[in-house]
Parts: sequence; structure tokens; C-alpha cells
Amino acid sequence: MLAVDPGASIAAIAAEAGVDRRTVYRRFASREELLAAIYEARYDAVERAVENARLREAPVAVALHRYVEEIIDVNRKWPVELTRLKADDAIRARRDALVRKVDDFLRRATEEGLLRDDLPPAWASSLLPQLMHLASHQLPELSAAQAADTVVDTLLRGLGAQ
Repeated sequence: MLAVDPGASIAAIAAEAGVDRRTVYRRFASREELLAAIYEARYDAVERAVENARLREAPVAVALHRYVEEIIDVNRKWPVELTRLKADDAIRARRDALVRKVDDFLRRATEEGLLRDDLPPAWASSLLPQLMHLASHQLPELSAAQAADTVVDTLLRGLGAQ
């Protein structure tokens, strides 16, 4: 509901969930507290996706596909507006730690020859989240695995080593 209408009221959210507004307020003292819980849950899922991908241990191609597939799944399950995430200091710190892990992984992918080494260093790390976001929302007919195939193919053919 918040993905469609970020300004949705607690009453509307409660009605959509099939509970009374008071039930929501017993758990969350304010709309801001509810939003904070949603963003925390989303980032918990992102952190699990990064961990499950095994970016440092798994073969690069396998880790890349796992990571992309799980992030697409997270984006679909938690389609919340992300601007607020970037403004929250606690979330920003978590995000920065995840970005460093993914950047390290993309450097590894370049060093192992999966990605081209003649592009600006930040190009792949800027492009990959955009591709995952597009696949999450513009390819709803594809499973997360199929959408990941599309993202990985696009990334590697566009940035892949010859």
C-alpha cells in the first residue's frame, strides 16, 4: 500500500490489513514508527540477500546471480519508496556497509575477468542497482530467477570481458 501511496494513513493501512486502527497503534505509537519498522525489515532482508549470495566465497558468476535474484525478490516484497531510507542515519550506515561489500565483490569480478577493466571503477556499482530496480518493477511477469537472468545477461554483455 505504501508503495502505491506513500502518504497512506494508519487507518487505511489497518483497513487494508483487515485489522482495527487501534491494533496498529498498539504495536506502533506513530506512523513514523510504523515506517521505521518497515524500512528496518526491508534492510534486514537486503542484508540476508547479501549474506546468502556469499559474495566473497562463491564463484563470481554464481554469487552475482544469487545476489541479483535475491535483491529482485526483496524489491518485489518490500516495494517502498527509498528516499526516506537514504535520509535515515541508521539505515544509511547499514546501506554504506552493504555498498562496500558489493563494491568489493564487483572489484573481485573485474579482477577475475568477468567484468571489463577498462570502464570507470564505479560504473558497474552504479549500473547494477538500476538494472535490479528496473527488473523488479518492469518485468513482473518473470520470476525473480528469470529477471535475474535478464539483469546478469545485460550486465555481462554490456560490461563483460571480451
